[in-house]
Amino acid sequence: MINQQKRNTIARPKLQDTVRLSAEGLSKVLGDLEARILRAVWALGQPATAREVHEHIVLEHEVSPLTTITVLNRLVAKRVLKRVRKDDRFHFSALLDESAFMSHVSRRVVEGILSFGPDAVASSFVDVLAERDPAKLEELALLIRRKLRERKDG
Repeated sequence: MINQQKRNTIARPKLQDTVRLSAEGLSKVLGDLEARILRAVWALGQPATAREVHEHIVLEHEVSPLTTITVLNRLVAKRVLKRVRKDDRFHFSALLDESAFMSHVSRRVVEGILSFGPDAVASSFVDVLAERDPAKLEELALLIRRKLRERKDG
C-alpha cells in the first residue's frame, strides 16, 4: 500500500494552486519559460542534457544556459521532470508524456473551478464550447452518455 502511494506521489506533478487566466496553454499552470522548456523536452523525445534543451529553446527565446539549468532543476523539484546522471552529465526527461500531463492539469483545473458551483460551471463550459468548437460539443454529449451508462451498469 505504501509503495502504491509513493508511486502515485512520484507520478503527480507538484503544481501551484493558481491558474493564470490570461496565459496560453501550459503557461496557465507553469511559468512561461517552464512551459517552453517542458515542450522542448517533449519535442526532443528522449532524455536530454541541459545543453540540448537550451539549444532547442534558445532558437525562439533568448535565455542564458544557466537560466535553462535553473528552470530544469525547478521542474525536477515540481516533479514534472526527472534528472538522471549519465556519462558525467545530467539528462532530463518528462515524468509524464504530454497527453498524460495535460489530462492531469486539466483535471486539477476543473476540480478547482467546480468550487464556483457545478451548475454555473457546467453551463459556462457548454456555452463556451458551443461558441468555440460546436463539434467538440457533440463529443462531450457522447462522453456524458457513456459515463451515464457506466454508472448505470456499474
